[in-house]
Amino acid sequence: MKTLILVDLQNDFIPEGALPVPQGHKMVPLANRLQPHFNLIVATQDWHPPNHESFASEHPGKQPGDVIDLHGLKQVLWPDHCVQHTYGAKFVAELDASRIARVFQKGTNSTIDSYSGFFDNGHRQSTRLSDFLDEATAAEVYILGLATDYCVKFTALDGCELGFQMYLIEDACRGVELQPGDCHRAIDEMQSSGVTIVKSQDILND
Repeated sequence: MKTLILVDLQNDFIPEGALPVPQGHKMVPLANRLQPHFNLIVATQDWHPPNHESFASEHPGKQPGDVIDLHGLKQVLWPDHCVQHTYGAKFVAELDASRIARVFQKGTNSTIDSYSGFFDNGHRQSTRLSDFLDEATAAEVYILGLATDYCVKFTALDGCELGFQMYLIEDACRGVELQPGDCHRAIDEMQSSGVTIVKSQDILND
């Protein structure tokens, strides 16, 4: 089963959003073109409660981009984003969501962030994405979306660790780049962990 994971294609991650990923909107048409080439499509969705402790607003004196210890885990603080039931948490309107078989929400626990579509950042709780893919016999799993250096990266790394054959569609992702070179380093880390790096044209020409 050739499977595609669409990672966090939400309003708050495009340039007009609360946590904009540079050029984050530009790969949505490409995501739409790629979807017919897959047997199964799932999506992840950041879905934070209003008081999520990864928000800088929850920590007086702190700013977005600051790093703290949050219950034993290193945590980058972010602007309030993808709050449940808000416009920012919705999928980008231009995304063709008609083929999505299941949406897996993450970041729902206010005390821990969740970059990966499979687990929270402490691997304390599963989203059940792995179970769903296992039941669908989804051996080959491709990934695209936002952002390369955070949610895409950790979803791909967890997928490898769980035994899935993971592919990153590199040109169908965009990154935050809090530090210059973060995306390049993220791709190197994924590749060294067993993720195969491909281009969208490899799939569209197949």
